[in-house]
Amino acid sequence: MLADFGADVIRIEPPPGVDPNDAMFAAKRKGGDFQNLNRNKRGLTLNLKRPEARAVLHKLAESADVVLENWRPDVKKRLGVDYETLRKINPRIILASISGFGQDGPYAWRPGFDQVIQGMGGLMSVTGFPNTVPTRAGIAVSDSSTGLYAALGILTALLEREVSGEGQWVHASLLHSQIAMMDFQAARYLVDGQVAGQEGNDHPTSAPMGLFKASDGYLNIGVSGEGQWKDFCTAIGRLDWLERPEFRLNADRVRNRAEINGTVQALFATHTVQHWVQLLNKANIPSGPVYDIPQMFEDDQVRHLGVVGEVDTAQGERLRLITQPVVLERTPASLVAAAPAIGQHSDEVLREAGYADAQIEQLREAGAI
Repeated sequence: MLADFGADVIRIEPPPGVDPNDAMFAAKRKGGDFQNLNRNKRGLTLNLKRPEARAVLHKLAESADVVLENWRPDVKKRLGVDYETLRKINPRIILASISGFGQDGPYAWRPGFDQVIQGMGGLMSVTGFPNTVPTRAGIAVSDSSTGLYAALGILTALLEREVSGEGQWVHASLLHSQIAMMDFQAARYLVDGQVAGQEGNDHPTSAPMGLFKASDGYLNIGVSGEGQWKDFCTAIGRLDWLERPEFRLNADRVRNRAEINGTVQALFATHTVQHWVQLLNKANIPSGPVYDIPQMFEDDQVRHLGVVGEVDTAQGERLRLITQPVVLERTPASLVAAAPAIGQHSDEVLREAGYADAQIEQLREAGAI
């Protein structure tokens, strides 16, 4: 995110042959996931098991604004990348740490993995249809949300530094982030004592709201509150539903969800998705088709928003990637470069840090880069 907005982001990773998972990662470097997450970065290799490499990292920290790491807590101390070490080098530095379970506590040593955290963070208990097994979300919710929270923390720390002149340690965990993403489902329990369960495609607290099948496919609708319920009934020509006591208030409709969903479903089956989506949106009722991924990218509004951008690799291959969803009108994000090859910018970065070519070659011979 920050690289897209112009930050000089240097991705540091071990030289080939250091990580036992090299083969797996090498195969994935040209894939969409790696390219999407690592565009606009420069690549530097450091074997931080070597003291010469740790010295390089400390040299870079002298002028860096932010160091971001996602090791387990004990690893950073062993490698000299903990906050106390870095702040002695540069009092203005911000260390951002992402972990599975936090920087201390009984689970701090555990490795974190998105699906494990979805389970522990409550998401799988509310995903899926009633009386079925807990179900994971189709995307890495805890991974992505933790990255967003960490970026927010970094930006806040940078802003605060303008006042205090000092950096600080920012940390975010997958577990805490996942629970925060539970939002109203978690708050319902804390405030109201309600334990959310699996609702399938229905909204837990509003009806009719969810997925329905038209004559040629599926659509989602959202009817929230009595005003929208009236507008909905007016739009579909069923004012008689307003008089039915079992549908009168939202609480009644939620209680009689099966009946109201069946009634709406019978009506929606008589026309196409496009018919209902156009009709309902004109009446200010949120509604939209259910796309697969290719259909999603073909949507007129998605195209208008510029969701897909293009960038060239060093080999001249054109890649299509997802652009930043936040629009800054004066200083917009941009796609400038594809993800770096491993160590692609090592010499360049080291020269900028003051290393002579002979010193760089010595680091390479020592296995530090």
